[in-house]
Amino acid sequence: MSSPISNVRPETDNVITDIVDYTLHYNITSDLAFQTAHYCLLDTLGCGFEALTYPACTKLLGPIVSGTIVPHGAKVPGTPYQLDPVHAAFNIGTMIRWLDFNDTWLAAEWGHPSDNLGGILATADWLSRTAVAQGKAPLTMREVLDAMIRAHEIQGVMALENSFNKVGLDHVLLVKLASTAVVGKLLGLSRDELINAVSLAFVDGHSLRTYRHAPNTGSRKSWAAGDATSRAVRLALIAETGEMGYPSVLTAKTWGFYDVLFKGNPFQFQRGYGSYVMENVLFKISFPAEFHAQTAAEAAMTLHHKLNELGKTAADIRHIRIRTHEAAVRIIDKKGPLHNPADRDHCIQYMIAVPLIFGRLTAADYEDNVASDPRIDSLRATMETVEDPQFTLDYHDPEKRSIANALTVTLTDGTVLDEVIVEYPIGHKRRREEGMPVLIGKYKTNLARIFSTKQQQLILAASLDIDKLAAMPVNEFVDLTVMP
Repeated sequence: MSSPISNVRPETDNVITDIVDYTLHYNITSDLAFQTAHYCLLDTLGCGFEALTYPACTKLLGPIVSGTIVPHGAKVPGTPYQLDPVHAAFNIGTMIRWLDFNDTWLAAEWGHPSDNLGGILATADWLSRTAVAQGKAPLTMREVLDAMIRAHEIQGVMALENSFNKVGLDHVLLVKLASTAVVGKLLGLSRDELINAVSLAFVDGHSLRTYRHAPNTGSRKSWAAGDATSRAVRLALIAETGEMGYPSVLTAKTWGFYDVLFKGNPFQFQRGYGSYVMENVLFKISFPAEFHAQTAAEAAMTLHHKLNELGKTAADIRHIRIRTHEAAVRIIDKKGPLHNPADRDHCIQYMIAVPLIFGRLTAADYEDNVASDPRIDSLRATMETVEDPQFTLDYHDPEKRSIANALTVTLTDGTVLDEVIVEYPIGHKRRREEGMPVLIGKYKTNLARIFSTKQQQLILAASLDIDKLAAMPVNEFVDLTVMP
C-alpha cells in the first residue's frame, strides 16, 4: 500500500516569495529604466491608438453590456468608454497588442512586457478616480512607470531560462503573472495577500499556443494578452478579499505546476530581479512584424533600394537565401497558404516579400487586399531558410541579444547580390540613440490617426517630458487621451 500524502501545509514556494518581495520592496534607482519606461509608455499607447483604426479590434472593445458606464471606473484611452478595471484592462491590453507593434523580449521564452500596461493603467486610473471622489490623493504617472518596470522585470527574468512554448503554453501566462504582482502592489495588498494572488495566477488555467501556429494561426493572438492582464486584475481583487492561496502551487507532487505543465522541471533563473529587462527591452519601431523578422524586413528594404538602383524589381529575383536564428525557423518559417493577417505577420517569407515588392511593410499590408497580390506568394516560393548556429548563439548571449537575419538574392540572370545582414533592429538597446527619435515620430503619427490637432498638442505637451508626465495624476493624464 502507498503511504498517505501529508496534509501539512508547506512553506510557500521560493519562486513566489521572490516575486512578491521584489514587487513590494525593491527600490528602483535606475534612471535608464525610468527613461526607457517613459518611451515604452508612449510607444505602447501609440500602438493602441493605431489599432483603433481597425474594426476587427474595435468590435471587441467597450462594455460587456452595451451602454454601461462605471462611476469612477477606468477610462480607455482613445475611446469614450469608462469601465470596471477588469474589463478596462482587457480593452487596453487588446488595443496595444492588436497589431503586434509594441515592445518585445526575446529569450528562452518570448513575449511583449508592455502587454502588462493594460492591467497597470486600468487599475491605476480606477484607483485614482476613486481616491479623488473620496477627497484623497490620486496615483501619479511615476507610479505607473514604476509598475511597468517591475512587470517587465518579472516577465522578462522568468523568460530568460524558462521556455513555456516548448511545453505548448503561451507566453501570456507571464503577462498574467507579472500583472497580478504589480496590480496587487497598486491595490495595496499585504505580503501575505500578494503571495496568495501570485499563487492564484500560477494555479489558473493557461492559454495554449494553438492560435500562434500553423495550421490554426488566428486573431486570438491579438487579444490573448488583453485577456491575461485582465484576468490578473481579477485575481488580485479576489486576493484582496482575503481569499486563500496555494503555497506549493509549483512544487506540489503530481498536482503542482511543475509536474502537470512543465514536465517535472523546476524553473531556472539566470539573474535576480532588478531593472535589467526594461533597460534592455526591444522596441518595434519600423515594422509591425513578429520580432524575429524585424531585421529581415530591414534587410529586405535595403535590397529593394538596391534593386531600384540596378533597374530591377522583385520580378527579377530567382532565389532568396534567408540566414537566420533557430527561434525564427521555429516560429515564423512558413510555406503554403496564409489564411489571415495573424498568419501573415508570423511568416518571415511574407515579411520579406512585401518590402521587396512595395518598399514598405505596414499593418495594412497584412490585410486581404494586399495579400491577394500574386507576386507575394510567387516571391515566397523562391525563398530558402537556413539556421546559422552563430546567429542562434548570439541571440541567447546576454551581452549581445542580437536578432540577426541575412538575405542573399540571386537574380534571374545569375547575378548574386551582396548578402545584406542586419544583426540588431533599430529598436535594440545598441541602437537606442538612432531609434528613439524614430519612436517619437511613430508616437506622433499614431496620435494623429485618431485625435484632433488640438488634442494631439495637449497630449504631447503633457507626455513628452518625463518629469512633467511623472508628476501628473494618472486620471488627469488619461483624461487627455479619451474621446468625448
